[in-house]
Amino acid sequence: MTLFNYSYEDTVIHRLSGLTKLLGFLMLTGVVMYTYDIRIFLFILVFSFTLLRIAHIPLRKLKLVFLYVGIFLVINFFLAYLFSPDYGTEVYGSSTLIFQIAGNYDVTWEQLFYQVSKLLKYASVIPLGIIFLFTTDPSEFASSLNTIFVPYKVTYAVALTLRHFPDIQKEYTTISKAQQARGLDISKKTSFWHRFRNAVATMVPLIFSSLERIDVITNAMHLRGFSKHRTRTWYSFRPMKAPDGVALAICLAVVAGAACIAIFVNHGRFYNPFV
Repeated sequence: MTLFNYSYEDTVIHRLSGLTKLLGFLMLTGVVMYTYDIRIFLFILVFSFTLLRIAHIPLRKLKLVFLYVGIFLVINFFLAYLFSPDYGTEVYGSSTLIFQIAGNYDVTWEQLFYQVSKLLKYASVIPLGIIFLFTTDPSEFASSLNTIFVPYKVTYAVALTLRHFPDIQKEYTTISKAQQARGLDISKKTSFWHRFRNAVATMVPLIFSSLERIDVITNAMHLRGFSKHRTRTWYSFRPMKAPDGVALAICLAVVAGAACIAIFVNHGRFYNPFV
């Protein structure tokens, strides 16, 4: 089973233009990156998981993705405290001690609130990216980018990248099984470093296989006269319709609401519940 694989479903999300989904993703991601308001992060998370349900994307397919993301978030959480244990108190201008560990490593409500906000900041972007990858046809997305004057050579490279994610994952699974059949054990029965060395041995043939695939695709494109003309037509082009306008209006409303909260309520990027 591949992790990032476009598969068509007859849902309102799938029927949207690739350009609409890109603009919506950029707008919502921009809101998340700018603000440090935990209320906005929670809203984006709920909104994103609602879209996942509407798009009929089963969460069981994303267990491995959520596992890796969770590990990254936990590591980031502790490293942020290790290198900046009092940054939250500087941001919110107060210090409410919970308990002290040693030296300047005090655990305060301000620091804890800041780090939880930062964790949700990163976590809220992940579902948006998943929705975009799972519901966007690479060829249709490339044609949408070309309509906003992105050179078709660039858009075609983007389409090839998205389209070959599943192929690379299938190739890795095939090589991994072949290596295990030869005695390279990467199961949980062996030590971590043993699994790591065997995983590296699996990656080497995958790299050579990917380079060979790139060479084949390049030769095929060259023989078909790719880039001979300044423009090209697209078989998978999908024009923007009324649902696209509604979707963009919703995203703009979220952006406007977040901007109003930042300007008139928070008076800045940070939501401070300690004042």
